[in-house]
Amino acid sequence: MKVSIITAVFNNRESIEDCIKSVLSQTYLNIEHIIIDGGSTDGTLDVIGKYRDKIATIISEPDNGIYDAMNKGIRIATGDIVGTLNSDDIYANEFVIENVVKAISESNVESCYGDLVYVDRNNTDKVIRYWKADNFQKERFKKGWMPPHPTFFMKRNIYERYGLLNLDFPLAADYEIMLRFLYKYDVSTTYIPKVLVKMRTGGTSNPGMYTIRAIMENYRAWKVNGLNPNLTTFLLKPLSKIPQFFKALSSSHH
Repeated sequence: MKVSIITAVFNNRESIEDCIKSVLSQTYLNIEHIIIDGGSTDGTLDVIGKYRDKIATIISEPDNGIYDAMNKGIRIATGDIVGTLNSDDIYANEFVIENVVKAISESNVESCYGDLVYVDRNNTDKVIRYWKADNFQKERFKKGWMPPHPTFFMKRNIYERYGLLNLDFPLAADYEIMLRFLYKYDVSTTYIPKVLVKMRTGGTSNPGMYTIRAIMENYRAWKVNGLNPNLTTFLLKPLSKIPQFFKALSSSHH
């Protein structure tokens, strides 16, 4: 199976090389890396250019933000499986894609996800927050649960069937698409109980404070899909992040 990895980037000269190297280091060989740049002016393209012969597609042009860039990548992807890796993020080790393909093949499912750690910007071995995703139970969406989007891999034909990221959700398009796929359409999935992605804190892909706007978008994500959430869904969502900090503390002491 071929795997397409889409990286959206804009003016991120500092981190893009680590991102590219983490894809190149994967033991799984049938990978298509697609980089969608929003028209960077800070030297990002010079860094990407060093790896031009190892990257399947590089597009650089203005876009309407990270989700628009991801959609461009999904549209041109030719892999059987599609994942996204933000320019601030790196895979936790060289076996991530191998584990993804194995999980989807052996479980005969259409998607998979795993754990994610938030790490220090300068020291990616220093864990700030540990997002343990846990096994899939559909009803947990009503308790504010969601898988970490950067660890979410999907068969490409699911996008063709049920649509791309919804750009009406500038803050929560990742939440909306996972709710749509996993909850509304019951797309089959499996959980890989391993850390798949390290996400740098303070980057474009890093969730900021859980704002009123984010809460409203999360609520709209249910309504636009014809679903009825509990009010508690949106109260529990930010609270669910608190144990992640304690888990990070306990993991750093081992």
